[in-house]
Amino acid sequence: MENKRLRLPVGIQTFEKLRERNCVYVDKTKFLVDMIDNEDIYFLARPRRFGKSLTVSTFEALFSGRKDLFKGLYAEAFLNRPDFTPSPVIRLDMSKAITDSGIDELKKTIAKQVRDIADELDVTLSDCESPGALFDDLIIRTTKKYGQKVVVLLDEYDKPYTDFVNDAVMAEKVRNVLRSFYVQIKANDRHIRFTFITGISKFTRLGVFSAMNTPFDISLMPQYAAICGYTEEEIIKYFPDHLKETAKKMKISKKELLKKMKDYYNGFSFDSKAQTRLYNPYSTLSFFAEKEWYNYWIDSGNSQMIADYMKNRHLTVEQFRYMPISTDLAKSPGDMDTAPPYVFLYQSGYLTLRPGKDGLLALDYPNTEVLNSMSKLFMRHIVKTIFFDSFQQELYVALGNKDVEKVILIFNRLLASIPYDDYVKAIEQDVVFENFRFPAQEWLYRSCILSLLHGCGVMVHPEVHTNLGRTDLVVSYGGVTWVIEIKVAYRDKGEEPAKKVMEAIRQIEEKNYAKLYADPVCVGLAIDDSVRQITDWKDC
Repeated sequence: MENKRLRLPVGIQTFEKLRERNCVYVDKTKFLVDMIDNEDIYFLARPRRFGKSLTVSTFEALFSGRKDLFKGLYAEAFLNRPDFTPSPVIRLDMSKAITDSGIDELKKTIAKQVRDIADELDVTLSDCESPGALFDDLIIRTTKKYGQKVVVLLDEYDKPYTDFVNDAVMAEKVRNVLRSFYVQIKANDRHIRFTFITGISKFTRLGVFSAMNTPFDISLMPQYAAICGYTEEEIIKYFPDHLKETAKKMKISKKELLKKMKDYYNGFSFDSKAQTRLYNPYSTLSFFAEKEWYNYWIDSGNSQMIADYMKNRHLTVEQFRYMPISTDLAKSPGDMDTAPPYVFLYQSGYLTLRPGKDGLLALDYPNTEVLNSMSKLFMRHIVKTIFFDSFQQELYVALGNKDVEKVILIFNRLLASIPYDDYVKAIEQDVVFENFRFPAQEWLYRSCILSLLHGCGVMVHPEVHTNLGRTDLVVSYGGVTWVIEIKVAYRDKGEEPAKKVMEAIRQIEEKNYAKLYADPVCVGLAIDDSVRQITDWKDC
């Protein structure tokens, strides 16, 4: 099918609707055909809004034999094989389960979904109310009615569970319900032709991986890294008109647009070598539709849940960057109530894989969109500064006008908003960043300032290396570059802020921090830890 001038499928997760409405479809059907040809039960973990549901819907159309929908796609030849026969499909979407009205309501909504599927398949079920018993009934009776094995497609299997990331008691109750439901897949293995399961992670205690035959986990396999999401090559191939139109509106070249898109929206990685980089489909399609640089992905989910998760654990935005992680942990992160916070953020898609050192992988934010979004979330919901929206514009003006005094004032308003409890919790341990150990107070101050700048959409780079050392912050806005060195004066150790400022200035000058930039603003800051404010500063 010709992709030129096709519509953008923003928000469309149904393959049939996408094809019938003449929308752009990035052909992923080769992955699906390969899976059908080689195994019979698969699991795929991807963050939300990454194309999992569209993949499930495509499988449904494929097994249903909808040849009309696959014209011009890789899977067209598969459907024309002499030995191909359609199969009855049982497609479950666990994101439809209602979780905010108690366990009984959860059971009822799962049971209703099973009965609705039975009606679609014209299968009559028994009068039982147990979701597990109904699921068992559906598989067996569908097999008998159609005289062949069924296909089971289980989308967002863990959604009811992850709704309770901040409630361990309810999470355990939900786990028990789902475990008794999913065990029916293993119990009815002889009746099932193919099973495909999606979720955000491999939660080992949820029952899917112990209650049923072990799925073939393709989540980190390099050959399936691009099964969801868009590579840069696919962006160029499938969206030529949209690239052209967007570049024209922004008055930049196509090459410049791709470069900016790569920084802002590209960067998700889902393979054990962390080599394949992907664009989030929802962000990409929304960007082409609106032609505005915006943080689309995080606004499409429950940001308050993530804010509460970070708040309850006294987390900052910067502390997880370049965190080493083993391949084994990346493949099997464990359950959210037992895994460390960086693992949950990785499972949820807020952190992604990067090549690490000594055979390990590392974690980092996928791109500017996610980093800025998390920073803004931190500012609004965790630091809870009431000034964020108002001083965002003030910060832009101060940075562009090289107004050091105003920038310091904004930073101090930020530091004054750090809750006392978070400060006390933070100083219980030091933080290691790129193998460099920071005292926790210094880390908290730096992290909050970084979060402010990222959250405001300002380009900022921490720990920028020169030939002689590394500067704390390099900030760019409105054509002006700022080189900032931060020192903390610990009064209980007899340290003086005035001396710390001079130490910061000497470090900038002696280590050539500013030499890389044209006419930069160089500033040394000293934070008095006894009052948690910048009390001394000097520019050079």
